Amino acid sequence: MKNVTDSFVSLGHWPSAGSFGFNTDILATNPINLSVVLGVLIFFGKGVLTDLLDNRKQRILNTIRNSEELRRGAIEQLERARARLQKVEMEADEYRMNGYSEIEREKVNLINATSYSLEQLENYKNETLRFEQQRAINQVRQQVFQQALQGALGTLNSCLNSELHFRTISANIGILGAMKEITD
Repeated sequence: MKNVTDSFVSLGHWPSAGSFGFNTDILATNPINLSVVLGVLIFFGKGVLTDLLDNRKQRILNTIRNSEELRRGAIEQLERARARLQKVEMEADEYRMNGYSEIEREKVNLINATSYSLEQLENYKNETLRFEQQRAINQVRQQVFQQALQGALGTLNSCLNSELHFRTISANIGILGAMKEITD
C-alpha cells in the first residue's frame, strides 16, 4: 500500500512548466472543476432548465386554474343543491301542513256527515215508530169500532121492531133536513 501512495505523492510534484498534466491536489482542483462543470451546465443547460421550469410552471398554473374552475363549479352546484333542498323542504312543510289541515278538515266533515246521518236515522226511526203507533192505534180503533158497531147492531136488532126502526129513521132524516136548512 505504501507503493501506491508514494506513486500519487510523486505525481503531485510535477513541474508546472507549461506542459499538460494532472494536478492531483484535491483541494486545489475541486473548486476549479466544479466551476467549470457549473459553467458548462449553466451555458448549455440554461435553455433546457428554463423550458423545464416554464413547462412545470404552466402545468402548475393550469392545475390551479382547473382546480379553481372545479371549485367554482362545485360551489355553484352546492348552492343550487342547497336552494333546491330549501325549496323541497318548504314544499314538504307546505304539503305536511296542508295534509294535516286537509286531514283535520276531512275528519270534521266525516264527523259532521256521520252526525247528520245518525240524526236522520233517528228521525226516520221516530217517524217510523209514530207511524206504526198510529197504525196500531187505528187498527185497535177500527176493531173496537167494529166490535161496538156489531154489538150496537146486535142490540138494536134485538130491541127494535120495524115500527121503532121506522121512527128512528124518520127522526134522523128530520135532523139531517134541519141541518141542511141551517147550512143553506
